[in-house]
Amino acid sequence: MQPPHAHSHADHDHSAHGEAGCRHAHDHRVHAAEALARAERICAERGLRLTPIRAKALEALHADHRPVGAYDLADRISPAGGRRIAPISIYRALDFLVEQGFVHRLSSRNAYVACLHGHGADEVVAFLICEACGGVDEDSSPAMKKAVAAIAQSRQFVPSHQVVEIVGRCEHCRAAQT
Repeated sequence: MQPPHAHSHADHDHSAHGEAGCRHAHDHRVHAAEALARAERICAERGLRLTPIRAKALEALHADHRPVGAYDLADRISPAGGRRIAPISIYRALDFLVEQGFVHRLSSRNAYVACLHGHGADEVVAFLICEACGGVDEDSSPAMKKAVAAIAQSRQFVPSHQVVEIVGRCEHCRAAQT
């Protein structure tokens, strides 16, 4: 089993086990700078602009490894004491970031998480969402891709977006219960 790639902790108390001991927070901190540099490189290669709002949105999502809603994101990247960035501008930036594979949208939470690894358009991505802390682990595997492809093929269905959201309890929360 591959290790999870991203984690979130809305209302998640890492202090019980130590934030530094949380593998998910550590993985996020280690890979965030690399993921931001990759986004800049990919945009340049594709002839796309990583506009200031897009870059700020991506940086803000990488700054915190929890899912963030569009309005919260607007609050985070708007200038202090200035006008709040219009929601339509935030949604346009998020649409671009999702289309390019830099960010994932969690439909069940109507929130966004930064992608640390850059998945291909045909890759199946699973999000393991902790019902206790709101944490999100992201993973993919060839076996999952094959299973989803078999299901779609058996129904003569052509997927355009392949995301699986699984709700349960993360390792951190289960350990905190004991």
